[in-house]
Amino acid sequence: MRIIGITGWSGSGKTTLILKLIPRLKARGLRVSTLKHAHHMFDVDTPGKDSYEHRAAGAQEVLIASGNRFALMHELRGAKEPPLHELLGKLTPVDLVLVEGYKYAAHPKLEVSRLANGKPLLYPTIPNVRALISDHAPADCPVPHLGLDDLDGIIAAIEAHAVPPGSVAWEA
Repeated sequence: MRIIGITGWSGSGKTTLILKLIPRLKARGLRVSTLKHAHHMFDVDTPGKDSYEHRAAGAQEVLIASGNRFALMHELRGAKEPPLHELLGKLTPVDLVLVEGYKYAAHPKLEVSRLANGKPLLYPTIPNVRALISDHAPADCPVPHLGLDDLDGIIAAIEAHAVPPGSVAWEA
């Protein structure tokens, strides 16, 4: 299993890019999973559903399953958010994991940026950015620049920079 991060500010196009990459990577015969960091309260469940009520009643974990999929919900209940390397260990091994978010973790990343966002570029201040994917190319950019629609170039960058999870010094 190898991992690569797709990072950037909210609204930069990370999810849109990942949605374009997954089918292309699968067409190359790769088994692909994603791990997405949520920066706010989120819930995959809704009040009134049995699984929600199980958690509301105090269950630490609820596993809901059908013939199509299963989902495990684990309540932290005040515990610290698990670090990226711990969460990666919960995934079934695949060829490639695209990690969305986790700006400050130590794994290699491709930064996605849009000039219209008005946000500063991340590569000067976060570790391990290997390429900039954007609609603008700074003159002094120390990493390779790829256009937002250069999917072949982006896949080449993924292939060049994805690493096994244990090969980097993890940060919390």
